[in-house]
Amino acid sequence: MNLKIFKAYDIRGIYKTDFNKEDFFEIVKSVITYIKNVLKKNDLVLAFGYDTRISTPPLIEETKKAIIDQGITGVDIGLTTTPSFYYGALKYGYDGGMMITASHNPKEYNGIKMVIRDNNKLIKIGAGSGMEEIKEIFVSKKFSSSTNNGKIIKNQNVIKDEVKEALSRINRNSLKKFKIVTDTANGMAILYLNEFFKNIDVEAVKIFEKLDGNFPNHEGNPLKFENLKWIQEKVIEEKADFGIAPDADGDRVFFIDEKGQIVPATMITCLIAKKILEKNKNETIVVDIRYIRNVINLVKKFGGKVELTKVGHAFISKKLDEVNGIFAGESSGHFFLRDTGFAESSISIIAYIFEILSQSNKTFSELVKEFYTSFESGEYNFKLKEGVTGKQIIDKIAQDFSDGKINWLDGISVDYPEWRFNIRISNTEPLLRLNVEAENFELMKEKTKILIEKISSLGGNKE
Repeated sequence: MNLKIFKAYDIRGIYKTDFNKEDFFEIVKSVITYIKNVLKKNDLVLAFGYDTRISTPPLIEETKKAIIDQGITGVDIGLTTTPSFYYGALKYGYDGGMMITASHNPKEYNGIKMVIRDNNKLIKIGAGSGMEEIKEIFVSKKFSSSTNNGKIIKNQNVIKDEVKEALSRINRNSLKKFKIVTDTANGMAILYLNEFFKNIDVEAVKIFEKLDGNFPNHEGNPLKFENLKWIQEKVIEEKADFGIAPDADGDRVFFIDEKGQIVPATMITCLIAKKILEKNKNETIVVDIRYIRNVINLVKKFGGKVELTKVGHAFISKKLDEVNGIFAGESSGHFFLRDTGFAESSISIIAYIFEILSQSNKTFSELVKEFYTSFESGEYNFKLKEGVTGKQIIDKIAQDFSDGKINWLDGISVDYPEWRFNIRISNTEPLLRLNVEAENFELMKEKTKILIEKISSLGGNKE
């Protein structure tokens, strides 16, 4: 087995290439052993859910076998989204759980996301929070043992209860009837969207809504903006008010305005932060290091505080917990709430957007325009030439831009009064990633061009 599948946020790889079902059986046993050790408890109750990938059925069976082998209770919450899995693990008082998914990766991938419940919060297992220990258990084969057989029970109410709670956060009576377009990329988010639409008055035009683990229409990754062209066109064609585009496992969500334009995730962070801070002064908002200028300006204006974090959902959940923040937004479309255990709740964000637009009497594009105090480049990815490392490039960049304020939180960030940039090594792919933001569009384009040329000259091939 390829041990590189133990990643910063989860365990993930190509099924039958990086791991097989026998490996997965031992991976799940390793996870259960680790959670037993942490909680000092043998009679665990762990939730497990799964997405619709073609490799998922055998992995479900291996998960059940491992649960029986380890003598614990497994709660099967069925086909679900990752945020719905988080909700189930937290709200029903389970000890934690496992979600069988490879998130937004192509169809040949699969894997597992893991959490431990600690009272009213979830601890995501990742780098620095259990992943190394699980890997060691797997390698050493030092699994826990049990004289009892475990058992599998079911909970089929999770998504219904999750949507009910999301709706409780808003004033449903204030909602207008919108015409919207959804593109769920044949992934799992259609499950919480369909339940949501049952409870509000909406005209929903759905594309690529059928669950299909082959993802026949496009990759379920809305951060690759080429995957959004279908929903952009459909919003314009249907004269819709806006579009909703979650990723394949439903823990990220992007929005399209009425003009068919992609709304940057940081603008959604600004909208939600303003909504929350209007009722909760002096609260802390967490934002990842890639794009910070718009959020900092907005949060300061409405009396909040900002904390910066490394990129990655596990790191952001951990940071939000550490500072007891009320909300976090990531520029890749993950959004987190304190009252969902510091985990993502995409359907809550969607509910907030419905309410905000209903109360604004403005179009999506008009509303978002008010929050722009900085312009963002979008992410540029670079594959490294043979013999070149990301660290080598970052170290040279640090020398060349030493006149700026340097932050090493995640890769290198360099701040100037009118602009800033971040260059970091991806945690999930062999890539170097560049993000630039500036107080005006022309400056952003100018600095982005300079940095692209610089990275290319140092051995990075722009994708």
